[in-house]
Amino acid sequence: MLSASLSLCMIVRDEAAVIQRCLASARPAVDEIIVVDTGSQDATPDLARQMGAQVHPFAWGDDFAAARNFSLDQATGEWILVLDADETLVAAVIPEIRRLIQRPEALAITLVRQEAGMTQVPYSLVLRLFRNRPDLRFQRAFHELVDDHVAAIQQREPGWRVLHLPAVALGHTGYRPDTVAQRDKLQRAATHLMALHQADPTDAYVACKLAGVYLQTGAPEQAIPLLISGQRAPNLEPTLSYEIHYHLGLAHQRVGRLAEALASYQRATEHPLPLPLKLGAYFNWASLHLERGNARDAEALLIQVLAIDPHLALAHYNLGLALKSQNRFEEAIHHYQRALALQPDYAPAHQNLGVTLFKMGRVSESRTAFQAAIRLYETQQSPEAGRLRQGLLGLGLEV
Repeated sequence: MLSASLSLCMIVRDEAAVIQRCLASARPAVDEIIVVDTGSQDATPDLARQMGAQVHPFAWGDDFAAARNFSLDQATGEWILVLDADETLVAAVIPEIRRLIQRPEALAITLVRQEAGMTQVPYSLVLRLFRNRPDLRFQRAFHELVDDHVAAIQQREPGWRVLHLPAVALGHTGYRPDTVAQRDKLQRAATHLMALHQADPTDAYVACKLAGVYLQTGAPEQAIPLLISGQRAPNLEPTLSYEIHYHLGLAHQRVGRLAEALASYQRATEHPLPLPLKLGAYFNWASLHLERGNARDAEALLIQVLAIDPHLALAHYNLGLALKSQNRFEEAIHHYQRALALQPDYAPAHQNLGVTLFKMGRVSESRTAFQAAIRLYETQQSPEAGRLRQGLLGLGLEV
């Protein structure tokens, strides 16, 4: 049987710093590369051509869906993979992608994306791999999606299925704090989303995304009514419903409504989604219990978090805090050390390791841990370095 052909479709603008890395990751998986340039002033188009891409200019009109759909119109493959320039395709999943697109019943495939710099919400689910059909196109000028068209096709033609690839398929750097600041993404997002929300206040997706921007810009009070209205919308699909409840937990927590925050996080974890996608809710639920002094509840949830992803340094650290508060010092030390193995520059983990070792009478080891914490705090220009030195002098421990 002949292998189904796959086209990579991208829209770009001034992505010279990352475009080659993205294309190099995807090139082994695809049969053609379509790059639509929306007005680059740097070397992006030339670099894309050097990587074997067909580059097409497109006049930008503040409509992401229109640009995306123009890229789809250029594709000749039976399947389409959509990437952004700040994403990369994980090499290990390429054979599985090629296998799944042979499935005759497959209409689209959801992919797990790992979010660099998002320590509490490290994974998201995206629908970026789908059949090349003229009735399967992006909608929304901002936060564009193909999901509604996929659902409409399935309703008309019930034999089609949306498959899921459970392994991490994409890496994404676009949410790193420095990247967000550099591109002023939040301001652009707010402008677009407010206009969309004013046009249709009943759109739960837009309400959720606008609330997310308010949370990122320190305005949780403005986020809460949007999220409450969004959760009341009928027929919410699980991913959007999860995101609404997760953001509602964040918003309630930031305005001090802790009981409501706990309930929102718990409701978020009850959604029928792959466990890695619910890590943020589990983690924040556990952290809130820890903040309120409920160490045993926090411990139980953090064990669930680490069962899902044992490589989260912050989860090991928080579990260490929960165990230390129960005087289970050896277990706490183990998890502080695990956190530091994953993130050696995490100063609070060195500091709390020092505290726990000191409580156990292991003074020499604690001094070493405190010294490491102070060095890191000083490197980070944190006032914690001076406070820690003073506190240790009060204990008669000179470092």
